[in-house]
Amino acid sequence: MIGASLPILRLRAELLARTRTFFAARGVLEVETPMLSAAAVTDPHLASLVTVYSGPGPRHGQTLYLHTSPEFPMKRLLVAGSGCIYQIARVFRDGEAGRRHHPEFTLLEWYRVGFDHHRLMDEVVELVSELLTDRLLLAAPEWLSYREVFERYLDLDPHRVTVAELATCAECLEVPIPPGMPMADVDPWLDLLLTHCIEPHLGQGRLCFVYDYPASQAALARLRPGDPLVAERFELYLNGIELANGFHELSDAAEQRRRFEAENGMRRIQGLPAMPVDEGLLAALEAGLPACAGVALGFDRLVMLTAGKDALAEVLAFPFAWT
Repeated sequence: MIGASLPILRLRAELLARTRTFFAARGVLEVETPMLSAAAVTDPHLASLVTVYSGPGPRHGQTLYLHTSPEFPMKRLLVAGSGCIYQIARVFRDGEAGRRHHPEFTLLEWYRVGFDHHRLMDEVVELVSELLTDRLLLAAPEWLSYREVFERYLDLDPHRVTVAELATCAECLEVPIPPGMPMADVDPWLDLLLTHCIEPHLGQGRLCFVYDYPASQAALARLRPGDPLVAERFELYLNGIELANGFHELSDAAEQRRRFEAENGMRRIQGLPAMPVDEGLLAALEAGLPACAGVALGFDRLVMLTAGKDALAEVLAFPFAWT
């Protein structure tokens, strides 16, 4: 017995084939990178699945992590001169299970040398439009800054707002407030209001890009000077569902190390274990990452929306609960 119907599995295969055709026509190389690493993601919002190698050799007994994204080794390939690359990768995230989350899922990730995040957004439109042709009829895409979506739906400026103002807004809108929300950091409150009060409105019947995130939410993106200082990052939404997360990629090794250390510091504050930093990535950045932009797109969610389904379990041959 399987989860997805055979027509859904055929649709998935068709979308995978069309994805490969799309990138082949543009000269983007398909690559594969390891799923296991001695390093792990430091982002406190992500949890890695862990295993221990028990075979022969110097790595016997070493803790290894299943990757949450193929980003770090793909950037090492970029430094090695691969040129533009993409990967259709199985990735893993602990503690994520639900209608639209799965501990093992398929991520389409690609990097374009010489692109900034705006040019990459245009290519994301081309790809998604190509895959959805004859499946979904969409209005013209929409581009909104992070500030614009907060001003439009909550009448708040996310770059100037205080924690007290965000907490009052959440209470007025009867948003469930998780225990232990910090009173000295606006980002968890911004994320709470974004997911509960803004995301359901985004991309209804069209692709919607949100860009220019607060600098404190840069992750692996470059920062653009100005008032306010913003991250050159975007997310893509369709019918209220986040589909993709992209960056004009940070190439400064020292700044990347500082961010990793800051994230591990945040993990310790939250009672989470610090994660081993990917020294291979940092060495690659030191050697020189070419100017590029990259994006990760949740392929299972794209299949779900294309098929008109409401849960990932309906488009996976073997949902997590059935494995």
